[in-house]
Amino acid sequence: MSVYQATASAPVNIACIKYWGKRDTKLILPTNSSLSVTLDQDHLRSTTTSRADPSFEKDRLWLNGQEEEIKEGGRLATCIKEVKRLRREVEEKNPNEPKLSTYAVHIASKNNFPTAAGLASSASGFAALVSSLAALYALPASPSQLSLIARQGSGSACRSLFGGYVAWEMGSSPDGSDSLAIEVAPQSHWPDIHALICVVSDDKKGTSSTSGMQRTVETSTLLQHRIKHVVPERMKAIKEAILVRDFDSFARITMQDSNQFHAVALDTDPPIFYMNDVSRSIIALIVEYNRVSIENGGKIKAAYTYDAGPNAVIYAPKENLKEIISLIVKYFPQAEPFKDPFGLFGAQGVGSGAVVPGFNEAVAKPFPVGAVKGLIHSKVGDGPRVLSPQEALLGANGLPKDLA
Repeated sequence: MSVYQATASAPVNIACIKYWGKRDTKLILPTNSSLSVTLDQDHLRSTTTSRADPSFEKDRLWLNGQEEEIKEGGRLATCIKEVKRLRREVEEKNPNEPKLSTYAVHIASKNNFPTAAGLASSASGFAALVSSLAALYALPASPSQLSLIARQGSGSACRSLFGGYVAWEMGSSPDGSDSLAIEVAPQSHWPDIHALICVVSDDKKGTSSTSGMQRTVETSTLLQHRIKHVVPERMKAIKEAILVRDFDSFARITMQDSNQFHAVALDTDPPIFYMNDVSRSIIALIVEYNRVSIENGGKIKAAYTYDAGPNAVIYAPKENLKEIISLIVKYFPQAEPFKDPFGLFGAQGVGSGAVVPGFNEAVAKPFPVGAVKGLIHSKVGDGPRVLSPQEALLGANGLPKDLA
C-alpha cells in the first residue's frame, strides 16, 4: 500500500523592519509591511513530517514530542484546512489523483532551538508545516502563494517561505489575497551577511506577541505615526540598500527600526518591556564599536535588532564577526565554550574576549557568567527544503519516531 508522506524544513527569519500590529486578527493582516533576513537552516530550523492515510481518525500534530491540540478554527486548523483546499483543486482537475484531501493527517514537527524564546519559532514552524503539506500534496503553488497560508498561522511565517532577503507586503485587500511574502534578493545576491544571536533568556515571554500587539494597536499614538509615515519610507530605502549591498544604510535602518519598535512598545498603555539590562548593554557595545570605526574614517560595522524579547541579533559582514564575538564574550562570559561553526578562532578558541583599539570600555559593565546564555553564529540562508524519507519524524505506524 502507498505511503503518502513528505518531510520539509524551514528557516528562522529575523526582521529588520518590524511587523507589529494587525488590521485583521483572524486573517493576520498587518498594519505595515515588513522585511527580514532568512538565517541558515544548518543552525536554526524547524523540521516537519506530514502523512495522509485513510486509516487515520483525525488530524493530529506533535511538536518536539508533545501532542498539541488542533483547536477548531484555530491557526493550526486554518493552515491545514487551506492546504487541503488547494489539494482538492488538484484532485478536481485530475480525477486520477488519489483523494488525499479527504484523509486525516498526522504531523510531527521539531525545532533545533528553544521554542517561544523570542527566536521566531512560530515563523519557522508554520513555514515548515505548510511546506511539508505542500510537498505531501504535490501542490503546484509558488512560495508567495504558500505564504498566504503560512501567514494565517503566524504573520512572520510568511517570510520564512523564501531564503535571502524577504519582504512581507501588507497589501490592501480585505480578504488578504495581496498580503504575502516576496523575495527582495536571494541568498546568493549578498551571501556574506552573518548574524550573531545572543540568547539573553530562553524562558517563555511575559507578554506574548499576540496580546502585546493588540494592546499597542489600541493604545499607542506613536504606532499610527510609524504606520503612516515611517515604515513606507524605510521599506523603500532598505530594499535599495540590499540591492546595492550597502551595509552602512542597511545597518542604520535596521537599528533605527528596532529602536522605534521598542519605543512603540513603551508607548503602549500599560507599557511593554521586552528588553532588559543585558539587551541595553549590548546596544551600548555595538554603538561604541561603530563609533570607533566611524571616527577612524570607516563605516558602520554591525547592526543590532531586537524582536519581542530580550535576545539580540547582530547583523554584520562576515569579516567583522571575529571582533564582534570577542567583544560580546568579554562583557558576557560564557559558561560553555563558544561553538565556532565558521572556524574563526582556530584551536585556541575565543578566550576571555577583547575590544578593538580605541574602544571606551566604560560604556557597559561586565556581566556575570550566564547573563547571555549562549551565542549562535549564523548567516543568510536559503528557503524551505524538501528532505529525504530517511529524515522523516514519523515512524511506520504514523506516530512520531521519538515516542516509539
